[in-house]
Amino acid sequence: MSYKNELTNRLLSFAANVIKYSRNLPKSPEFKIIKYQLIKSVTSVGANYRESQSASSLADFRSKVYISLKEISETTYWLEIISSLLEIESGHNDLNSLLIESRELEKILGSIIQKTKISKS
Repeated sequence: MSYKNELTNRLLSFAANVIKYSRNLPKSPEFKIIKYQLIKSVTSVGANYRESQSASSLADFRSKVYISLKEISETTYWLEIISSLLEIESGHNDLNSLLIESRELEKILGSIIQKTKISKS
């Protein structure tokens, strides 16, 4: 399996895990909004990365990956909000592993952006 496919599968798995986790969030109005935003951002990460795999140019590829990076950053934000609201202790919950994975995916996508910088000369 190529690195591209590994990352595609990892993003898909992460999105599915976040959606499954979100099913157990409180049903209050504020959590309903947070859950909606979280699911929108986490599903957008993989969708845009997958779209980048059929990009028409390097610039198009970078643009799609950059959108994925912005979306994973937003996902991390929503997970941090949930963690703060639920006051979850470190090492105690699935949320901590989702936060770790989200931050790792941010680093990977950021690295792809850095490695594909387009020279302006």
